[in-house]
Amino acid sequence: MKVSIKKISQITGFSPATVSNALNRKKGVNPVTSEKILKAAETLGYQQGKTITKIKFVTYRKNGLIIDDSQIFPAMIEGVERQAKELGYETTFCHLNYEDESFEIRLKEFLEDTNCLVILLGTEMTEEDYVPFYDYKGYLIVLDGWSDEMIFDGIMINNTDAVCNAMEYLVEKGHREIGYLRGDYRIKSFRYREYGYHRVMGRRRLVRKPEYEVTVGTKLESAYQDMKKYLEHTDRLPTAFFADNDVIAIGAMRAMKEKGIRIPEDISIVGFDDIRFGTVSTPGLTTVRVFKQEMGEVAVRRALDHIKYSGKDIKMKIQVCTQFIERDSVRQIER
Repeated sequence: MKVSIKKISQITGFSPATVSNALNRKKGVNPVTSEKILKAAETLGYQQGKTITKIKFVTYRKNGLIIDDSQIFPAMIEGVERQAKELGYETTFCHLNYEDESFEIRLKEFLEDTNCLVILLGTEMTEEDYVPFYDYKGYLIVLDGWSDEMIFDGIMINNTDAVCNAMEYLVEKGHREIGYLRGDYRIKSFRYREYGYHRVMGRRRLVRKPEYEVTVGTKLESAYQDMKKYLEHTDRLPTAFFADNDVIAIGAMRAMKEKGIRIPEDISIVGFDDIRFGTVSTPGLTTVRVFKQEMGEVAVRRALDHIKYSGKDIKMKIQVCTQFIERDSVRQIER
């Protein structure tokens, strides 16, 4: 019978986590404790598999429409590297570009390598993009994404609740006509944010006007150009817009300013992500702060839990909460 970590734990009296750390020569285990565990493992004939010492961060670029202009992903990577280093693991990197001619080759090479714990950036991935990863033999956790098939663990932003909070803020500020600047590439995060927008519109019994829901590009320039076209063909605007993210909000603000629309005097706007540009824009952008580094750290810790508690095959969808940041892009409407 194969000797398990759980069996060694029962015999030695030490927790499965301590046993796992000792067998993997991790720092933090008392030398005396470690010696007892290793001796017990040897006596029982424990056969230790390959020791995983690396965490691989995989960036999946579907089209670059989201991650190319965003500033949140370097922070996520920084969080992964920092947490991995603190826990004694090395971080390596892999870039999968769906538009690259060598994509299939790179994907095949990745799927054959199971020597690392994998953190997969799923921001731009649709459900069909996860399919090739279903048969991956190693451990994989999706960061900023989620597979509906629940094949992998996932770390996500609490998108819907965060937008509900932002929308309630606009309502409390007196806004009743609230528009939505929706990104034309509907990543999962945007869809969850849209749920939040519609939930509050319904809950507050606000009238939805299709002409106030504007689809724009997800890059700074495309958001600006699409908003510019929209403004050329409309005579009436809502009192406020919620935007899928800060990049869209800032691009739209530029178009509105060129049209002579003052922010927030004529129209208010709220973004999402809290990127650096929003802090220096004029006016400062009211937004939802995403704890980017912390999301990376949570992904690492969850991945290492997989090693410590290898007998448990429970999948987790972890949502990291956000913080609402009030700046100067929203005005109070007197009623």
